[in-house]
Amino acid sequence: MTITVDHHPRHHGGPRAGRLAGLVSRCYGMMAYASFLASFLYAIGFVSNLVVPKSIDTGVVWPPFVAFCIDLQLLCVFAVQHGGMARPSFKRLSTGRVSPLVARSTFLLCTSLTLILLFAAWQPLPALVWQAENPITAAVIQALSLLGWSIALHSILLVSRFDLFGLKQRLLSFAGRSEIATPFRTPGLYGVVRHPIYLGLMIALWAAPVMTAGHLLLASLATAFMCAGIWLEERDHLALFGDRYRQYRARVAMLLPGLF
Repeated sequence: MTITVDHHPRHHGGPRAGRLAGLVSRCYGMMAYASFLASFLYAIGFVSNLVVPKSIDTGVVWPPFVAFCIDLQLLCVFAVQHGGMARPSFKRLSTGRVSPLVARSTFLLCTSLTLILLFAAWQPLPALVWQAENPITAAVIQALSLLGWSIALHSILLVSRFDLFGLKQRLLSFAGRSEIATPFRTPGLYGVVRHPIYLGLMIALWAAPVMTAGHLLLASLATAFMCAGIWLEERDHLALFGDRYRQYRARVAMLLPGLF
């Protein structure tokens, strides 16, 4: 009797297993997409003290130094996770370990989880820094904050919601196609400023009719992290797009048209 050993065994599930894996992958992408949108919308209420059950100025008040240390650690965890996973060096390290089809979705899901941790564990620092006494002034400042959130979300979607949230990869995989390179584009607000997402977030964080010490801590450190993110992104874009990005940078302001 001759026994034949197959050194290249086929996947026991065959096409059915492949379809199941594709379905799981698409569901994973949609879950990451939904978690990001939910955490982004919650962030609006969290920072603005609107609607949500736990906001930046609510909760048990700890001694200021204890609350400061906890909040500082939470912000650093978010900055390290979000900034680190977005860097090309991390993407190169994960190549071969994490499928490209789920890499962006995993990034979004991790970002959402660190935001949820920040929302849940944030400790209020209620000391008042400033407050708009006039109701009309307060309403105008609040509207400006909401405008900032709108600019940020609109700019995120302009990047291409399918590319950003990993849905494009899932659709290409389902159709049996490979992912294509993303071209250099400057749609909408990206033709006015190079970083409209950061601009919108800065407006949203600083336009506060009531500024507490906790809100000031969040706004200050988040702005510092965003400035560092801008520097890293500019460096990465120059390496990726070369002269096209240099020409774009010479033509379009970084954050404020006509200023910088």
